[in-house]
Amino acid sequence: MTAADWIEHFPPLAALGQEHRDAVLASAHPVRLPAEMRVFDPGSPCSQFLLVVDGCVRVQMIADTGRELVLYRVRRGETCVLTTSCLFGGEVYPAEGIVETETRAVAIPLARFLALIAASEGFRRFVFAGFGQRLAALLATVQDTVFHNLDGRLARALIARAGGGPVALTHQALAAEIGTAREVVSRHLKQFEKAGLVRLARGRIEIADPDRLALRAARTE
Repeated sequence: MTAADWIEHFPPLAALGQEHRDAVLASAHPVRLPAEMRVFDPGSPCSQFLLVVDGCVRVQMIADTGRELVLYRVRRGETCVLTTSCLFGGEVYPAEGIVETETRAVAIPLARFLALIAASEGFRRFVFAGFGQRLAALLATVQDTVFHNLDGRLARALIARAGGGPVALTHQALAAEIGTAREVVSRHLKQFEKAGLVRLARGRIEIADPDRLALRAARTE
């Protein structure tokens, strides 16, 4: 993967002046991350700034009880807010990152990242814009998990993952998406099925009544 292959996915970087654009290109090295690879773990140090060119990395937290909560996903043209935070604060990761689909990315080592932050206003704006946008989305996830009705959260998760076909997620994976226990998701899905909203089958969930499910998704209380 050459510089031309990746930098156009990040327009603010592609638009930098020649000196700083060349500095970014010289600092970044391409990486290929296979599906299911663990990119970072809770407590691990952060040593590089990762820009996702193609693919998807899921960032999630796991409680002592084993319950999972998906915080967000990093996709094409995006960066990871936890990585940025850890780089600036010199902190370790508080969550884990798992590659969902094979991912191409470029990595900028910590020392070069900090040098670019100091030298380039355009690079600083790019980093802080991505940080602000992702932080806002993360806060929305927390708000949804803490304050909103579970039926609505489950319905929204099903609609978001359906894509016009069946949802190929386990009950455990859905529980991680909305921040609850697998048993709770299974119970609510049974209620959805009884109400005629979905049809349950092994390894997939079919949406039987998308209009009524959308009404359920609109509920927040």
